[in-house]
Amino acid sequence: MRIIAGTLKGRKLQPIKIPGIRPTSDKVREAIFSILHQRVNNANVADLFAGTGAMGMEAMSRGASQCVFVDDNPLALELISANLKTFGLDDNTQAIRWDAAKNLLCLKRTGLSFDLVFADPPYAMDAVQSTLDNLARANILNPEATVVFETAYNKNILEKTDAFSRSDQRKYGKTLVSFFRFML
Repeated sequence: MRIIAGTLKGRKLQPIKIPGIRPTSDKVREAIFSILHQRVNNANVADLFAGTGAMGMEAMSRGASQCVFVDDNPLALELISANLKTFGLDDNTQAIRWDAAKNLLCLKRTGLSFDLVFADPPYAMDAVQSTLDNLARANILNPEATVVFETAYNKNILEKTDAFSRSDQRKYGKTLVSFFRFML
């Protein structure tokens, strides 16, 4: 795995040796960031169910201001922290051990408000609705924030909640990427 573009372009992430971690492929990451293009620059980003942290690190490489990585696997957080240190990103990032499926109070505690959120829960977990609800309840999103979900391609993804509306959806092999816009 490598960073695709930006200031860290071509830099390799440490190899993943953690059972249950499914990294986002380079192809899917490149497609997501092509769609987001200008929304990343100067954004505050949260990478939920972060796994390798590749999405958040890609955002930092492309000009994001801050990134908070959230995962409940201590081995994943060790890997993320090691890569952040190697890439010199540890000043503008935080790695937090937390179960993002339960609530997102950990993000409120950072004092940041977010413009962009990546969520890549395990495919077997049905976490889209609960994560969107948790984001709305945490009151940590800037107006018109974007939430990007990766799920299995055969999942039925809701189109709307009280606080979010799905703005786009794309299929890449076995991955379905859904974009939600926060509506104040």
